[in-house]
Amino acid sequence: MRPLKEAATVVSGSGLGLRRDFITDILTQLPEQVDFMEVAPENWIGIGGQHGKQFSALAEHYPITLHGLSLNIGGPDPLDTKLIDNIRQFIDRYQCPFYSEHLTACGDHGHLYDLMPLPFTEEAVHYVAERVKEVQDRLGMRIALENASYYTALQQDLSESDFICAVLKEADCDLLLDINNIYVNSVNHSYDPIQFLRRLPVERAIYFHIAGHYREAEDLRIDTHGADVLARVWFLLEEAYRLFGSQPTLLERDFNIPPLETLLLEVERVRALQSCYSDDYSLQAAL
Repeated sequence: MRPLKEAATVVSGSGLGLRRDFITDILTQLPEQVDFMEVAPENWIGIGGQHGKQFSALAEHYPITLHGLSLNIGGPDPLDTKLIDNIRQFIDRYQCPFYSEHLTACGDHGHLYDLMPLPFTEEAVHYVAERVKEVQDRLGMRIALENASYYTALQQDLSESDFICAVLKEADCDLLLDINNIYVNSVNHSYDPIQFLRRLPVERAIYFHIAGHYREAEDLRIDTHGADVLARVWFLLEEAYRLFGSQPTLLERDFNIPPLETLLLEVERVRALQSCYSDDYSLQAAL
């Protein structure tokens, strides 16, 4: 692997996942509560016209971080090198300091349009780690993997936390810590979310996600990103700040999107919690 480049920029504070529903409002207001914005690069690569102009204008005001949807890092198909090269060009064009993906599979001879769980096995650790190394080599930068929500447990020779730790160590990549996913999985698979947090590697967690979910039943939560963040997830975020420091934290909202002012109230709550644990933590991704 060729040497990875050092970080070009630093991202800190609170962020908001960009949606076309409110891009005009963002550009009009340029809200000071938002320190950075995140997009799925697949949704913006090659976009021209009015949306392309708006995105370019937004990138002049806010750092843009990337959270991919279709790298298929744990899937059986060969890595899509064209996609990776397109992402690298996007990173270079907009000086994106950070790229992450899901620790899942999302394709098998075609895109599955969902994030499928992986078996928690040593074989899967080695397989995913080698693919991450290939991606990092092609991009020339470290990436981060997000702990994923899942509803059906496949083969589990390792615990979920041990599997995540093993992949991160062998791949030598970073962790995007999704707080809502931890809570959803803790309910659906009956484990203590605080203990789960404590088993993750502090030194690799450099970025947080927070979102809302749907309560299907007392013992079943669905990771929808379609509702307000619930009280127990806010509590878990505060616990994560206690353990990992005040990491950059992004609010995700994918549908049932309320007015921008409502979203900004949640972004402000993130900032308020961060201020209580401001140990000068910041995201410095290798670009």
